[in-house]
Amino acid sequence: MSTKLDRRIKYTQMVLKESFMKLLKQKPLTNITIKELCELADINRSTFYSHYKDLYDLLYQIEDGIIEDMNQTLSSYNYTKNEEAIQMTEKLLEYIVKNSESCQTLFSEHGNPTFQKKVMMLAHQHLLKSLIQDKHFIPVNIEYLSLFIANGSIHLVQHWLKNGLKESPKEMAELMINLATKGLSSFQQ
Repeated sequence: MSTKLDRRIKYTQMVLKESFMKLLKQKPLTNITIKELCELADINRSTFYSHYKDLYDLLYQIEDGIIEDMNQTLSSYNYTKNEEAIQMTEKLLEYIVKNSESCQTLFSEHGNPTFQKKVMMLAHQHLLKSLIQDKHFIPVNIEYLSLFIANGSIHLVQHWLKNGLKESPKEMAELMINLATKGLSSFQQ
């Protein structure tokens, strides 16, 4: 009986999340109502409240799940090797492609700027760890470099999502790593 109940709970949460993302794609969170969400998801309000306190709770749970997945991906690679940095970045971008609808919405103008900042800080922490291990950088500048690369990468991902993911994750990973390691010189002939 409990597995049947678990499946129903998972299904209800999935429908709520999908319906919420559809609404968030169309308008800002402040213009979405629980009534509207429940109608779209075809559930009643009491069911919504049995899973979430409010719309912000639902949003934060979606965001936290994505952050956790990204953190696990980033934690499984050795950053000191350029090949692994490209593989890690490619895996992250593949994750974004697989979850493109949610990511596109969360990284859009209707998305939560706090989420975008969390993603940037997560990338910054992992970059910082790799740059500290690389002896070619002056310690004082590492933090600035890491912030610069993380911010630029987030904006590249936002642009990539907004423009329909035309490049493959591998192409984007190579572009991002080349920009991070070689800067503008990677574009010179």
